[in-house]
Amino acid sequence: MRKQFTEVLVIGGGATGLSAARDAVMRGFKTLLLEKGDLAHGTSGRYHGLLHSGGRYVVSDPHSARDCIAENRILRKIIPSAIENTDGWFVTTPEDDPAYADTFLAACKAQGVPAEELNVDVLLNKERLLNQRISRTIRVPDAACDSFDATHILAHDIKARGAKVLLRHEVIGLEIRRQKVCGVNVRNLLTDEEFLIETSMVLNCSGAWAGNIAAMAGGFLKVTPGKGTMIAMNTRLVNTVVNRCKLPHDGDILVPVGTVSVIGTTDIPVESPDQYPIEDWEVEFLLNEGEALIPGFKKFRALRAWAGVRPLYDPTAGGKTESRDLTRSHAVIDHQARDGVGGLLTMVGGKFTTMRLMAQDLVDEACKQLRTKRPCTTAETPAEAPGTKHYYLAQRLNRWEQSHAQHTALTDPIICECELVPESKVRAGIEASQSKILNDLRRDTRLGMGPCQGGFCAYRANGIACGMLAQTPEDAHTTLAQFLQERWKGQRNLLWDHNLRQLELDQNIYRNLLGLDHTVDTADIELYPTEKTA
Repeated sequence: MRKQFTEVLVIGGGATGLSAARDAVMRGFKTLLLEKGDLAHGTSGRYHGLLHSGGRYVVSDPHSARDCIAENRILRKIIPSAIENTDGWFVTTPEDDPAYADTFLAACKAQGVPAEELNVDVLLNKERLLNQRISRTIRVPDAACDSFDATHILAHDIKARGAKVLLRHEVIGLEIRRQKVCGVNVRNLLTDEEFLIETSMVLNCSGAWAGNIAAMAGGFLKVTPGKGTMIAMNTRLVNTVVNRCKLPHDGDILVPVGTVSVIGTTDIPVESPDQYPIEDWEVEFLLNEGEALIPGFKKFRALRAWAGVRPLYDPTAGGKTESRDLTRSHAVIDHQARDGVGGLLTMVGGKFTTMRLMAQDLVDEACKQLRTKRPCTTAETPAEAPGTKHYYLAQRLNRWEQSHAQHTALTDPIICECELVPESKVRAGIEASQSKILNDLRRDTRLGMGPCQGGFCAYRANGIACGMLAQTPEDAHTTLAQFLQERWKGQRNLLWDHNLRQLELDQNIYRNLLGLDHTVDTADIELYPTEKTA
């Protein structure tokens, strides 16, 4: 079996794993990261897009609140182009207790979260759709963060510093000698090649799947997958993050992300991070809750529903069954002390906003076990990729208008009208990833994430990918079907009004115009594990 060596091996290509790999390589370790799918194809790519100020947790989880506000400030400095500075508001609707706002303000002050109560008209003049009967408004430094942009920036920075990032590589076993993990057996999912990576330290950052890796070392780790369902509305109903001013609950936050607004989330414990279907009642509940913030909310078009699983962990949880009751704080699990197996550390809990801090704590412990002192510098060092700019919503539209003015639009046509993705962006994404999976291209470019859900752009992009990667017709048809099936799945719980008409049009093109349902047996299509039922 082929072998290679690295000092630190990180499992998981989400926000936490990438942050840990960046921290390790910046401390001078030879570092390698493994991910079984694409960057952020798990939980990191399935969250509501909020960069937390800590306001949401100042009363219910003060420790998490303090971590969030500190890391909020740091992430704005190190990955600014992935963040839109929307600001955030906690509002008292007619359904909320006005007195809670005083409790909230006092808790913000105690936890160091900047909070300022302003006249209601200040917010209502900015956000005209909000409930005009809101009685109190408190501003906090929330923001929106694009997880796909963030993870790609981190991955670029990691590779620029000399570390390796291996995508579509699955861990199939751990090599254990003398009660110590000394290697990881890996399968390349594209070639089926298996090989061994020898290492001095394994950092398990696989989130809700962390227990699976721990089991390979003979340990038992109970990570509670907390399912959160969200709905993307067809447009930006608000341009600032709006929270209801009450203890955290389901459906009490609306986040503007890119071209849409996301309402969420539910919080339901599930047995498996691979099987968590969206229930109709969740969709109905979220839409009804939206009415408290925006009267007539249900009349706006709900574009798609999706779910992710939070990797929640609390050793003191006892008989707790509600995942919302579990802390959002993180913890480093030392398997030497816990299970008698060295060379393996696991990160559990935490939030997207605290990814850098989680990585720092994890690599600090790795340094201790490797008996070396190497300071963390990730908080002071920006991780910008070349050519990136600070986020602003109209960036793509401005570029398109400029190309028209310069008469270059015909040489770089738009492939996805909904998200204004030009052909050059599609080609660049395919060239960089060499992946025939259109879902990978979606995460890179937002292709297919608009109102038509890939109904037009999928065929164009697939044709470009087919030519660039020399796919067979059978492979091209399977790739297209896989992508469209995943897009349609997100609409399944929202089939009424415009969504139903759009899906009827999309499926008529697919089946009746092009006859593609006869070229591929869609029942045999293997989607990513987290996309089978989500």
